[in-house]
Amino acid sequence: MGSFLSSFLGGSTALDSSSSSSESSRVMSFHSSARWQLHFNSCKESSQLMVVDFAASWCGPCKLMEPAVHDMAAKFTDVEFAKIDVDELSDVAQEFSVQAMPTFVLVKNGKEVDRVVGANKDELEKKIQKHRG
Repeated sequence: MGSFLSSFLGGSTALDSSSSSSESSRVMSFHSSARWQLHFNSCKESSQLMVVDFAASWCGPCKLMEPAVHDMAAKFTDVEFAKIDVDELSDVAQEFSVQAMPTFVLVKNGKEVDRVVGANKDELEKKIQKHRG
């Protein structure tokens, strides 16, 4: 429990590191399980669609998808986009049963409504359009 508190209290920059790679990015990167859990819990009451991108820094297809995900985040402003590095937050990846990268989990009201496994930009965009309304 102490490590939970220290990671929660100590990580003030864990949420906004994505802004350094792209100034206008709407994709929030999480580097702390505690911060992710707080954010995810706050979204459980919301019917807003959230797309969680499970990726890894060494994953080629993940890097190929990154510009497309940022484009979709700019296009679908009514949808929330989050990014989880599976190596940094392996517990979160396990919680969502992620077995391949990239995996995109679409969540509404704290529950998974759909997922896309692999670098399939068109399928991801179709599923976002289907569930965002």
